[in-house]
Amino acid sequence: MPIFEYVCKDCKKRFEALVLGASGPKCPLCDSTNLDQQISVFSVGASGAAARPAPADCPNAAACGAGRG
Repeated sequence: MPIFEYVCKDCKKRFEALVLGASGPKCPLCDSTNLDQQISVFSVGASGAAARPAPADCPNAAACGAGRG
């Protein structure tokens, strides 16, 4: 069951909706179905032993695998 982000074209409300099967999303503010689906960006964080710093000789922590478990 994916969660999608939307902006209502009628009242401009931004919201997330859990889309179940064939049922379509509605604006929680005005009940409109005149919506624009947004591109969702997600991030994954790690803590503890899974979050490790980049090697000292790495100028770009993301490229060197910092934070990957």
